Amino acid sequence: MTNPYAVGLEQNPANYEPLSPLSFLPRAARTHPNRIAWIHGDRQATYAEYYQRCRRLASALQAHGIGRGDTVSIMAANVPAMLEAHYGVPMTGAVLNTLNFRLDASSIGFMLEHAETKILLTDREFAPTIAAALAKVTRKPLVIDIDDPVYTGPGDRLGVIEYEEFIQQGDPDFAWQRPTDEWDPISLNYTSGTTGNPKGVVFHHRGAYLQGMGNVLAWNLPNGPVYLWTLPMFHCNGWCFPWTISAVSGTHICLRRVDATKIFELIDAYGVTHLCGAPIVLSTLINGAQRENRRFERRLQIMTAASAPPSSTIAAMEALNVQICHAYGLTETYGPATLCEWHDEWDALPLDERAVLKSRQGVPYSVLEGLMVADPETLEPVPADGQTLGEVFFRGNIVMKGYLKNIKATEESFRGGWFHSGDLAVMHPNHYIELKDRSKDIIISGGENISSLEVEEILYRHPAVADVACVARPDEKWGETPCLFVDLRAGHEHVTPDDLISHCRQHLAGFKVPKTVVFGPLPRTSTGKIQKFVLRDRAAKL
Repeated sequence: MTNPYAVGLEQNPANYEPLSPLSFLPRAARTHPNRIAWIHGDRQATYAEYYQRCRRLASALQAHGIGRGDTVSIMAANVPAMLEAHYGVPMTGAVLNTLNFRLDASSIGFMLEHAETKILLTDREFAPTIAAALAKVTRKPLVIDIDDPVYTGPGDRLGVIEYEEFIQQGDPDFAWQRPTDEWDPISLNYTSGTTGNPKGVVFHHRGAYLQGMGNVLAWNLPNGPVYLWTLPMFHCNGWCFPWTISAVSGTHICLRRVDATKIFELIDAYGVTHLCGAPIVLSTLINGAQRENRRFERRLQIMTAASAPPSSTIAAMEALNVQICHAYGLTETYGPATLCEWHDEWDALPLDERAVLKSRQGVPYSVLEGLMVADPETLEPVPADGQTLGEVFFRGNIVMKGYLKNIKATEESFRGGWFHSGDLAVMHPNHYIELKDRSKDIIISGGENISSLEVEEILYRHPAVADVACVARPDEKWGETPCLFVDLRAGHEHVTPDDLISHCRQHLAGFKVPKTVVFGPLPRTSTGKIQKFVLRDRAAKL
């Protein structure tokens, strides 16, 4: 029998369009052309102007040979050019690669080479790192400088043209094309969650669109929020908020670096309603408020991820008139994919009980199809008893396309039809998950992933180190910091913790450098494996 719903009901231009977050901007520009889209220092742009600038960027990029399947990288702080790249680059069919400006030149060089970057937009502040990175690249990209007027520090121009001059070459009415397939890649984000070179996580238009809308639903975003950019846009494309804020015609308040005084100034000046950030942002606000003896008059909404906020932080935030939304995710899930969705009746609980509930990573985003805690080998879900440990698995449209040029890693991460996060958790009876450990021993410091194995590898290069283990130590400011447990070689007892920290500083990005060093034999299992869970307990008590 013929299926009546399969005849004469095919896709056509009237009833189907590939999903893409690029559609958010033209709608905002038509609906609210005079609303302020972004503010940066003394500069600002309306949505009509923002849309024109993005089209100019796309047009100029296309005129320089950029098209479908090409990569355009950007090394920049949270400045307008970074916002505009999230639209202008994919408007050409190309893929946007946002670079972490906290990384060293070797890592940046690898990424530029691996991504086959054709054009690099780079903020003048990061010229020393970029210059050293470009020296390591065999395929040299065309370099365009971003000379941000807000930045007055050192930094040479490395490119052939400055960003504002470059986009003026473009057509403000450029007829950009939507993706022909919503599965087309939109961005490339590198993660250093394992040993070896970073892996390139590929996002597609469909996932970015859904995550953009998922943020609206998860956070109950109203029309026209005022969003302060404390979260680096290089983090999973700023958790997709460059697209989310346009979807609700909000105003982006740009910020080059997290500074409490500047944050308070911008909140007061522009009536900021929302911001995102790692626990370090919360600590910065609390410390700054204590120094200035202040409280926010308007309720401020903050979404935080990484380490769960302790009860003292929640109490301090509430005293400042801040409401915290605790979320969890990975680069491979476009940023936050779960949230601790709050229940009104929990407001009446004592602070300590609220903190316990808020520390949970919670339930899936509305746009995530599957979330489970299961045995990592059998994929059998663990009982929802709040005690049985398992691995966190994700499934759905906000899971990455895969790892660029790494078929083996992609297949391993998707084994059994689920994305394997590598994070260990329990499932509570109310179906809220709670992270307990990270199976790959990743340390999250200030929102940045640090591979303990990478740090250990650097330490093993020191002639005095016989054995070393790097674990996370809780830190009030950063959430976690690397802590070293070191067994010295005989005859090297004169080596100090400062000596080893200095050695790390020569070979690692600043945020990866350990803050604590403890000397002594390392605990091992009967098979010789270092018992890192024992060391984590020790580190927590230091």
